[in-house]
Formats: sequence, C-alpha cells, structure tokens
Amino acid sequence: KPVVVRLLSWLDQQNPTRGSRMDKAVTYIQNRRSYLSTYLEDGRCSFSNNLSENAIRPFTVGRKNWLFCDTPNGAQASAVVYTMVEMAKANGVNVYHYLTYLLEKVPNDRMSDDELELLAPWNETVKAEIEHRVNESNQLYVNCQGAPATEK
Repeated sequence: KPVVVRLLSWLDQQNPTRGSRMDKAVTYIQNRRSYLSTYLEDGRCSFSNNLSENAIRPFTVGRKNWLFCDTPNGAQASAVVYTMVEMAKANGVNVYHYLTYLLEKVPNDRMSDDELELLAPWNETVKAEIEHRVNESNQLYVNCQGAPATEK
C-alpha cells in the first residue's frame, strides 16, 4: 500500500505536456484511482487480470467461427457453452464429465437461479460427482488396457 500511495502522490505532482504519452498515462491511472484502491482494500481482488484475459481467450479466438452460428439464438447457445466450459476449467472440474453431467441433470431451460446454483461447477456436490465420474472412467480405461483391477 505505501508504494501505491507514493505513486499516486507522485502522479498528483506531475504536469505533463497535454496530449503527450505521459499525459495519457497519468490520466489513465488517475481515472482508475478508485479501482486501484479497491484492490488494496479487498484481498480477494487480484492485481492482475491475467486469469480473466486467459478465460476469454478461447472466446476471442473463436470469433470468426461464430460467423457461422447462423442465428442470434445459435450465437447465444455457443456463448453459453463456452461459458460453461471456461467455468468448469476455472473451478478445476473435468470439462467432458461436467458437460455430460449437465446434459443428464438439466430438466429444461426454465430453471430458477437456486436450481442453477446447484449445478454450478463450484458446488461441492457437483465437484464430488464429477471427481467420482473421472475416477470411474479412469478405472474403466485401466481395466480395458488389460491391467488387473485394484482390489478393495
């Protein structure tokens, strides 16, 4: 915090030439001063937005592919699927098994927020179920490879 306070104090003393790069840089930071303060006051906030940037990268890379979504509803469906995939990744949940789980569990598109929360990848029950499915799948793979199954 002391470093940021000194930086902001130093910025307050600057008087760069209007329109210069330094002027733009100082103005940029000054306009975001409150956000910088939030970062300092709330330990849950990250100084970097790299996680967010990395999470949206597949979305931005796929932009040209979505020209073929055909309709706004198709584009909406693609965005929902990408969001579910990235949420699963961010929460350390196996994407394949999570999507399979959702397809089995979601009864319709008219679910309440509370019902949807129960299916979220950060829900501990969901995480346990997906972990169980991953372990089951791994065991099947081992058994299919001819290795003896472990005894219980």
